[in-house]
Amino acid sequence: MRRPQRQLVLNKGAEKYIFRYEQGREDELLDVLIDQVKNRRTDFDWFDAAVISFKLTQSLIGRAEQLLHEDSDVKTMP
Repeated sequence: MRRPQRQLVLNKGAEKYIFRYEQGREDELLDVLIDQVKNRRTDFDWFDAAVISFKLTQSLIGRAEQLLHEDSDVKTMP
């Protein structure tokens, strides 16, 4: 079964970085961010990686809160 596809976007001046990943494979996205920082052909730097990491964290927190809310709804139903 294919996992849901997620996307994070960073606009930096004239450049636009789009990172697509499957839900549950966030660790691989972090590895890609490090590789992108090391790539001298782009202006992507550690600050940019931190911004994307922050967006990823916010996304994960939002999904966790949604799951907790759904779980509490199920428990309160008669």
